[in-house]
Amino acid sequence: MEIALIIIGLGAVIGYVASAIFIFDYVNERIHKRKHFGFINLFIFSYVKHYKQLTREEKGKTGRLFYLWILSINVALVCFILFLIFR
Repeated sequence: MEIALIIIGLGAVIGYVASAIFIFDYVNERIHKRKHFGFINLFIFSYVKHYKQLTREEKGKTGRLFYLWILSINVALVCFILFLIFR
């Protein structure tokens, strides 16, 4: 059980990081402000807000990366909590 939680949690963290990188790239392409990639975690909430706004303006609905970002970090958090409980 614990190993399954670790594998699912690590997969969720990888999904979170990947979606954050794709959101960062999407926003930087549209706004044309090249910010340093090293500070992505400091400004991720700003990037997500801009991504949500840009995709709603372009497509009429929020983009899929936003939902992947939210889902993956929540799955990682739940796996971590369950791991602590079952340990």
